[in-house]
Amino acid sequence: MFENLTDKLERSFRILKGEGRITEINVAETLKEIRRALIDADVNYKVAKSFTDEVKQKALGQDVLRSVKPGQMMTKIVRDELAALMGGTATDIRLEGNPAVILIAGLQGSGKTTFSGKLAAHIKSKRGRQVLLVAGDVYRPAAIDQLQVLGAQIGVEVYTEPGNTDPVAIAENAIKYARQKSYNVVIVDTAGRLAVDETMMREITAIKAAVKPSETLFVVDSMTGQDAVNTAKEFNDRLDFDGVVLTKLDGDTRGGAAISIRSVVDKPLKFISSGEKMDALQVFHPERMADRILGMGDVVSLVERAQEQFDEEEARKLKKKLIKNQFNFNDFRDQIAQIKKMGNLKDLASMIPGMGKALKNVDIPDDAFKQTEAIIDSMTPAERENPDIINARRRERIAKGSGTTVQDVNRLLKQFDDTRKMMKTVAGGKLKMPMGMRPRR
Repeated sequence: MFENLTDKLERSFRILKGEGRITEINVAETLKEIRRALIDADVNYKVAKSFTDEVKQKALGQDVLRSVKPGQMMTKIVRDELAALMGGTATDIRLEGNPAVILIAGLQGSGKTTFSGKLAAHIKSKRGRQVLLVAGDVYRPAAIDQLQVLGAQIGVEVYTEPGNTDPVAIAENAIKYARQKSYNVVIVDTAGRLAVDETMMREITAIKAAVKPSETLFVVDSMTGQDAVNTAKEFNDRLDFDGVVLTKLDGDTRGGAAISIRSVVDKPLKFISSGEKMDALQVFHPERMADRILGMGDVVSLVERAQEQFDEEEARKLKKKLIKNQFNFNDFRDQIAQIKKMGNLKDLASMIPGMGKALKNVDIPDDAFKQTEAIIDSMTPAERENPDIINARRRERIAKGSGTTVQDVNRLLKQFDDTRKMMKTVAGGKLKMPMGMRPRR
């Protein structure tokens, strides 16, 4: 996401390269390019104009330190203003009431049902709550089936009332059921609707009045760009929702909706969602997103994802094995499994400063580890436990069994050996692990 905008902003900062100081003339030229980049990214024109006016005011009022170049100063100002434009800080969802009720609204095809499942998984794992999903879309039978499939995947019960076509009654009955069964969070998925459909808008307003949610979230497809922002405004005028969720952000390289929506609607962007996997949901952090837009990566989010998969006891065992040079292919495969749980590989790599640009035109498929896993699976238990016994004849058998070549097997054995040496050095204390990656005490 944001690839095009990142490139154009980078080019605009180059105007100041080599300049000794920030002046009204070179700032004007830079801001003209920044404004053009934002509008090309489908940012609302008034938002883009207001943003560049604010940056200009801040830039001309700055005394540039001798140790800081004008381009670097402008990058910092733009980064800070971008973060402020998108809300400044992350806004958490409120889980108030017994049970806390979260109402999901949005257009048809915006990804509401998938998001409902993701949100249930998020609240269950991150907040430790007992969640009940409610199938309130009575107009699309597939929506009920879809929610039940998602609920089964994440281990969350789905409340349905076959034959009942009154979504208000279904939502009210679900809350009574939740109290009986001691669920403390209820997520109500509703039918997709258009702001111009008066009957459907009255219906969602009636559902909100009946269930009195602690949170009403408006789900919108980021790929619709500026239309997403306009739709959010129309819905907010009627529904007065508490926050916005942007879905399908992985398919949008412009990102204008994420930048504009807070300013136009004056409601926080709370979550961003990408992909179909149930863990592909992120709390929206404006400062981190500003860093990513400017190609600075997002190391904090990367470390947080790593820590979610981190098991302190397993790490202690692994460290002992590394020091004794007992790290084997079983351990190697376990490490691959942990990395895969962290999410899309290209997305993870783009969180490392500078890597987003380097990987712009590089395709990293989700099954990038498929060949490696096939080779490891073709080894015998003894070979996985003791890689040093893998001789030429064994390599031929492993290659044949995994549908690869001997060269592929040799390459993996070399990578494994290099990884083992590097990890042994780290575990032995010759290199210190970054603070964020150390085990929590």
